[in-house]
Amino acid sequence: MENYLVSARKYRPASFDDVVGQRHITETLIHEIESNKLAQAFLFTGPRGVGKTTCARILAKVINSRVPGVDPNQDFAFNIFELDAASNNSVEDIRGLNEQVRIPPQVGKYKVYIIDEVHMLSTSAFNAFLKTLEEPPSYAIFILATTEKHKVLPTILSRCQVFNFNRIHIRDMVAHLQGIAEKEGVQAEEQALHLIAQKADGGLRDALSIFDQLVSFSGGVLTYAKAIEILNVLDADTYFQLTDFILSEDRAQALLLFDSILSKGFDGQFFLSGLSEHFRNLMVCREPKTENLLDVAEAVKPKYAHQATRVNLSFLMNALNITSEADQQYRTSRNPRLLVELALLKLCHLNEFIRTAPDIEELKKKFLSED
Repeated sequence: MENYLVSARKYRPASFDDVVGQRHITETLIHEIESNKLAQAFLFTGPRGVGKTTCARILAKVINSRVPGVDPNQDFAFNIFELDAASNNSVEDIRGLNEQVRIPPQVGKYKVYIIDEVHMLSTSAFNAFLKTLEEPPSYAIFILATTEKHKVLPTILSRCQVFNFNRIHIRDMVAHLQGIAEKEGVQAEEQALHLIAQKADGGLRDALSIFDQLVSFSGGVLTYAKAIEILNVLDADTYFQLTDFILSEDRAQALLLFDSILSKGFDGQFFLSGLSEHFRNLMVCREPKTENLLDVAEAVKPKYAHQATRVNLSFLMNALNITSEADQQYRTSRNPRLLVELALLKLCHLNEFIRTAPDIEELKKKFLSED
């Protein structure tokens, strides 16, 4: 039986051109290499699964291959050293690294040291590493990676060139997943891939793990319906239907729909978050200037455009205030279900409130005429 390789490893970028969603970083690093203005210490920071360690490995390989007069096909694997600070965080580990740094490279110009999860180093280990980082040999380059920059000592940060990795945009993630689906012979609907990208919350590694799981479940034909089933998420149609009930002031149907959502095992706060996102999407697609902020699948955009014509800005602003306030109070509420139901009742009465609310301009005219 052939060993199976997960997509996150099989399609791990091998060059800066393959890195997804971090163009501002890859272009800067390429320019530094080409202009021979490399720093001796880098700190890559950002959320998990966005390419920090991958970029560190690519940079480590490229540094020596771009040196003039050096064969770019030369294997520089012995010039690259990786240390996982999560399990090697003691003073002795760093002292061993410091001793290793003193030995110059046998092949190539540079020795590159990648320290992953650097925030896990103890304070004593950081202090032991400080002198080496401050005055490294000319052939040593350090690349530190962390998800928690605030835990790294300021004295370490001040000696590094800091690169902040962004969460990967949904559209970039969907395009990458479509390319992998084609290579793997998987029939995947765009809405399903969009759902995966949303669930991954900006982390490409998480998206690829979810993709593998769904492909195994669906047998190579990945549909939106199957993605919803296995991921156990609320689809957009639920929020469209609920908004229709709210706009028609159908309190009973709104409460019954929420009850069916709870019966499927969904959390009330998760529901509120999704409803807020739905109202936000309706708001941004009302204006031509902001409709490009609507980051949803192409098949869903016409539904948002249609429903947005039925709501005014005053309704959406007040609806967002109601859902945001309920979301903040949810964790401390003694009866969270009642809190959400009360928010739904307020939403159902919102249009009536807006219709009957006194016009401020008319009130001003009335008071001025009385004076």
